[in-house]
Amino acid sequence: MKMYFNQKMGTDHLTEEDYTPVTLKDSIEKTRRALNDAYAGFDNAIDVDMIDSYIYEINSLQKRYKHLTDLAASETAPAEDSLYEHSPVRALISHVLS
Repeated sequence: MKMYFNQKMGTDHLTEEDYTPVTLKDSIEKTRRALNDAYAGFDNAIDVDMIDSYIYEINSLQKRYKHLTDLAASETAPAEDSLYEHSPVRALISHVLS
């Protein structure tokens, strides 16, 4: 089971990486890794409370992953109307028929 802890002592240790914006692709990858870790923790959990904890964590991460992938899909999918709105064929037809 992987555990991540990040503890910074003051602002002396800040690097340029701390200020870089997180991209959607990075968020999806980070969530996918966290989901894999949660599944691994669930598989190795013995205590009932830990099993419940992993179930809630997995459900939460699945919803986050779905939300992020939906955002990514909506960003990459072209709008249907905009595909034909400025089409050269449409301009030619409207010019010929007018």
